[in-house]
Amino acid sequence: MKQLYALIAMLMMASVAFTGCVSDDGDTTDPVIDDIDDGTDDGTNDGTNGTDDGTDDGTVIIPVGTESTSTLDDVIAAGELKCGVKTSQFGMGYLADDGTRSGLDIEYCRAVAAAIGLDPDTQITYVLATGSNRFELLSSGDIDVLIRTTTWTTSRDADLNADFAGINFYDGQGMLVNLNAHPGATSIMDLDTATVCVGIGTTTEGNLADYFQVNDLDYTAVNSADADAAKASFTNEECSAWTGDMSAMVAQKYGMEQGDGQSFTMAIMSELMSKEPLGAATRDNDADWNDVVTWVWYGMLTAEEFGVDSTNFASQDLSNPSYNRLLNSSLGLGTEANPLSPTWMQSVLATSGNYYEAYDRSFCDGTGQMANCLIERAGTQNAPHWEGGLQYAPPMR
Repeated sequence: MKQLYALIAMLMMASVAFTGCVSDDGDTTDPVIDDIDDGTDDGTNDGTNGTDDGTDDGTVIIPVGTESTSTLDDVIAAGELKCGVKTSQFGMGYLADDGTRSGLDIEYCRAVAAAIGLDPDTQITYVLATGSNRFELLSSGDIDVLIRTTTWTTSRDADLNADFAGINFYDGQGMLVNLNAHPGATSIMDLDTATVCVGIGTTTEGNLADYFQVNDLDYTAVNSADADAAKASFTNEECSAWTGDMSAMVAQKYGMEQGDGQSFTMAIMSELMSKEPLGAATRDNDADWNDVVTWVWYGMLTAEEFGVDSTNFASQDLSNPSYNRLLNSSLGLGTEANPLSPTWMQSVLATSGNYYEAYDRSFCDGTGQMANCLIERAGTQNAPHWEGGLQYAPPMR
């Protein structure tokens, strides 16, 4: 009897398995669709790849922010890179009266253009990106990449649908003070009831409010659309202090001391009010393009680590596999339609050099010695990791 029961069970199991095989055969030519409940109990899927559009018409809804093509492909097709930058900050993004541009962000824009095969001298369009319009410019496609002293924060990464690339400068928020209005001030603690110029749409607005609240200080904000407006308010003494990235405060103080019309003495307070990691930004869901922007920066830092620069990259010993990968491999960067050239990093080095060279030209006298620097690199977070700083590139392999 036991043998009979066992035989019956085996026959039942075989029948179920056979039925399952027959059912799967009928679906092998259909596209795979995520089995997402469409909100009804009618036993059907709405055919929208998991997006319920309220109908059963089979329309595929593309998620918000999804790019049909990579920005890299669009840039190559246009023969032009639109780079969102500043024009008023020495060391980062500055436009001189003669039309020449300088600064670490400009070096970065030029390096990206060179990496993708464009001419950095003729095929970059620089677009002024202010604190209040920069993310709108990025979202609308008026710029392809934002390289403009922009702090990487949670809300910008998530709410504004921007993807950040590597951090090209570690900064913090500082305070520039009119000492005629605040005699003897050496600390932000000396600025109770100050009138403070602050940029609209910047992280400095929130940091300023938090810092003064925590330290039980009062202030009045004078909101400014951009650095030029803030500078005018500060020099006209409409505000008694000016807050922004420390790099910007140092640069603005330097510029005004060259004879820009202020009639008072100035000082930068000793405190840093925040962390301000500055990085490039691309649009969300644009991974191939973001990879290029990110690894151009890491490539410049890696080249510095290897001792490879604009003067010696062509004479490196390529029997060293790390050097050969850096100088003669695309490393998978680019798109199927537009892969990067195997020598993309050579183009970057020929254009902007490594990180040391770019920093030296941007903040120092550009002689290769890091001399007469507006902002020293040694001993700061922007020093390379092997000298105790935070600039660190993942492996390029």
